[in-house]
Amino acid sequence: MSLSTPSYCRRTCKLLSVAAVSACLAACGGGEIGGTVSGLGTGLSVTLLNNGSDALTVSSNGNFAFANLLNDNASYAVTVQTQPVGQTCSVANGSGTLDAEGTSIDTVRVTCSYSSSLRGTVTGLFSGVAVTLVNDRAQVAVAADGPFTFAEVLAEGTAYSVRVLTQPSGQTCNVQNSTGNFFAASFQELVVTCN
Repeated sequence: MSLSTPSYCRRTCKLLSVAAVSACLAACGGGEIGGTVSGLGTGLSVTLLNNGSDALTVSSNGNFAFANLLNDNASYAVTVQTQPVGQTCSVANGSGTLDAEGTSIDTVRVTCSYSSSLRGTVTGLFSGVAVTLVNDRAQVAVAADGPFTFAEVLAEGTAYSVRVLTQPSGQTCNVQNSTGNFFAASFQELVVTCN
């Protein structure tokens, strides 16, 4: 690789002081690929790829940028590698080509929305055990703390009543916000606490 290539130049820039990095990168050419994430649920994350690699996990709404900078005239293609639990994220303005100056891109838009209705989080679950929840005939087994979702999609106004079908061995789990009528705009997530 030539010592004058933008990628080598940018790696050299990273060794400089914070104040000098911007000027150095501007002189190198090339740029970063980034944008914004919106609609991502609290406690959830989405993993993005650029050109099939350079994985970036985003855990909150707002700005993002991939770690690897691209050379002048390089192509980029942002895709979703791993969707958030119970959500589907789509990418707009996700592909293109940097200009001859390698100007950074910050116009990629990742928009997430819920793809299933009943969702929530489990806390306090021991390692190696699972709690099984049921709503009508739909069941979901949760084997680790964190977010979960039922597979079914409920119509607006549908009544639900979630309960524990099978307790984990040696524990008792309780469900908060377990009953109601489902409305997407006002749904209170299920909270499952195991002791």
